[in-house]
Amino acid sequence: MESTNRSNRQSNRALCHSKAERRQARSPSVIVIGGGMAGVAAARALNDASFKVVLLESRDRLGGRVHTDHSFGFPIDLGASWLHGVCNENPLAPVIGKLGLPLYRTSNDNSVLYDHDLESYALFDMDGNKVPPELVTKVGEVFEIILAETGKVREEFSEDKSIGHTISIVFERRPELRLEGLAHKVLQWYLCRMEGWFAADADSISVKTWDKEILLPGGHGLMVRGYLPVINSLAKGLDIRLGCRVSKIDRRYNGVKVTVEDGTTFVSDAAIVAVPLGVLKARAIKFEPRLPNWKEAAIDNLGVGIENKIVLHFDMVFWPNVEFLGVVAETSYGCSYFLNLHKATGHPVLVYMPAGQLAKDIEKMSDEAAANFTFMQLKKILPDASVPINYLVSHWGTDVNSLGSYSYDTVGNSDDLYETLRIPVDNLFFAGEATSISFPGSVHGAYLTGLMAAEDCRMRVLERYGELDLFQPVMGEVSPLSVPLLISRM
Repeated sequence: MESTNRSNRQSNRALCHSKAERRQARSPSVIVIGGGMAGVAAARALNDASFKVVLLESRDRLGGRVHTDHSFGFPIDLGASWLHGVCNENPLAPVIGKLGLPLYRTSNDNSVLYDHDLESYALFDMDGNKVPPELVTKVGEVFEIILAETGKVREEFSEDKSIGHTISIVFERRPELRLEGLAHKVLQWYLCRMEGWFAADADSISVKTWDKEILLPGGHGLMVRGYLPVINSLAKGLDIRLGCRVSKIDRRYNGVKVTVEDGTTFVSDAAIVAVPLGVLKARAIKFEPRLPNWKEAAIDNLGVGIENKIVLHFDMVFWPNVEFLGVVAETSYGCSYFLNLHKATGHPVLVYMPAGQLAKDIEKMSDEAAANFTFMQLKKILPDASVPINYLVSHWGTDVNSLGSYSYDTVGNSDDLYETLRIPVDNLFFAGEATSISFPGSVHGAYLTGLMAAEDCRMRVLERYGELDLFQPVMGEVSPLSVPLLISRM
């Protein structure tokens, strides 16, 4: 009996040594493609799990559609700038809280119609006349009724329709909901705000799924110091290669070979593809062998919208002390809104935020022309506006590194495209806001998909190595002590 036990101990010791030697000889390796929030989160998780990780980013900076600019001498987010769902349940809350980053809460509401409290708005018509607040509230109530009616219409039809088409059906059935004059213009502004949430026009947004998004409680919080500190914190100590635009991904049973534009190749056990949906739709990366038809169909059928920012920096504040300045017009295309950063940060800055077709049209202009167009919009509602001393313009739709802002459900497609886009293909794993089933179009959604892809990848690779421990905690399962979020509302 003693001899048998000794033999078992020696066998176990030999097995342990064999695994240790194999691990030491060649650590599990992963290439992460895309240095946005999802890619950085995935690389961080795998690096902390003792994987050899290389992150390839096509830009000369990290962050992707998170882009904090400091050219004015203070942070300005040209891309994502809000935490949607200021609560401990938000996956990013522990990271933001630990860094001590302040949030300015712009709403206690979680509506997708408008993401800021109406009392913090000042709406104007094109003649510079302020819209009475009571009219704004009244029209908002009518808009809620209209949207409730669209829910009834969609139940009657098996085929999907656009939210714009469905609203026209509602007007045909209930003509008393049609508004005229200034009230009609305010209604168009509400529709404009809804289009801004999806970064797409009402005629392309699916009525079947527009209100199905999961919204975390706590309202919306503006990242006062920008999102860059979060990216930098997650990226600390990682092997990051900037300026590496991936052109081809070869997948084989025993590994992945990634080729960048200059011909350099990287080889690993697996890869996580965390590039924007717009880049995948453009077929900017060649997959060999080709991705399955179901994966390509998900890429093709999921929509990607555009929302840009034209930032105007002034030498002094001349506008009302509200969070948003709204412009009402005859059509949602003619409506617009300015974010007042002075309210949240103390800097004399207004941010114009066109979405959908308007954003596409403005992207055709030069930066100077776009800034002039924006200033003329401001002059219509504030005739005494002073000339800006500087400006910034984003180009998320035409930027080859993004080719869009964030995803949305288009008309006539299944509502499982986000999940389909997330499903791995052999040893390729996919991450990014467009793969988030619960939180598409959001930073915390992108972050969470990065963690999920990393965990899926870890288990698949270690299973191949024969080292998967089923009793090992899932990455991110044991989170550090939560630090309260710093929230203000002036």
